[in-house]
Amino acid sequence: MALNIPGGEFLTGSLDVISQSLTIPVLIILLVIVIISIISLGGLIAEYTSRRKVPVGTIRDLIYEINAAGSVEELKNIISNAKIPKSQRKVLTEIASSQSLGKTSREALARKLYEFEEEKTMEKLKKTDIITRIGPTLGLMGTLIPMGPGLAALGAGDINTLASSLTVAFNTTIVGIGSGALCYVIGKIRASWYDRYLSDLDALIDSVLDYMG
Repeated sequence: MALNIPGGEFLTGSLDVISQSLTIPVLIILLVIVIISIISLGGLIAEYTSRRKVPVGTIRDLIYEINAAGSVEELKNIISNAKIPKSQRKVLTEIASSQSLGKTSREALARKLYEFEEEKTMEKLKKTDIITRIGPTLGLMGTLIPMGPGLAALGAGDINTLASSLTVAFNTTIVGIGSGALCYVIGKIRASWYDRYLSDLDALIDSVLDYMG
C-alpha cells in the first residue's frame, strides 16, 4: 500500500534502514544486560552470605534497652553494642549525638538520615529494575528486526539467510526474557531485605527520638 502513494517507497525504505541499523546496538545492549545480570546474581549471593539477619526479638529488646537508658552516653553504648547492621548503628548514634539540637531540628535530621538510607537501597535496586523492564523489550526488538530480511530471503528462496535470521531472533528473545526474569527475581529478593531493613531502622529511630524528647 505504501508503495502506491507518493513517497511511499522512500518512507518504507527509510524505516527499513532505521530498523536494520538498530540490530547491532540492540545486540550490544543485550550482551551488556547479560553481563550485568550475572554480576547482579553474584552480588546477591555475596550479600546473602554477608548480611546480618536481625530477628524481631532483637529489635524489640533493643527498643526496651534504649527506653531504659540512664543517660545519653549509656544510650550511645547500647547502640554501639547492638547486634544490628553497622549502617543502622551509625544513623542511630548520629541522632543520639544531637543533644544540642531542638526537637524539631532533631526530627528533621532523623528524617533526612532515614531518607538517605532509603535512597541507597533504591539505588541498589535501580539497575535490576531497569533490566527487568527493558530486557524483554530489547529481546522482542531483536526478534522482529531480523525477521524482515529473513522473510525477504524466504521469498527469494535463500534458506541460509532465513535460518541465520531466525537464529538471531530466537537467541535475542531468550537472552532478553531470561535476563529480565533473573533480574526480576533478584530485585524482589533484595526489595524484601531492604523493606525489612528500613522498617527496623524506622522503629529504632522513633525509639531514640522518643528517648531524646
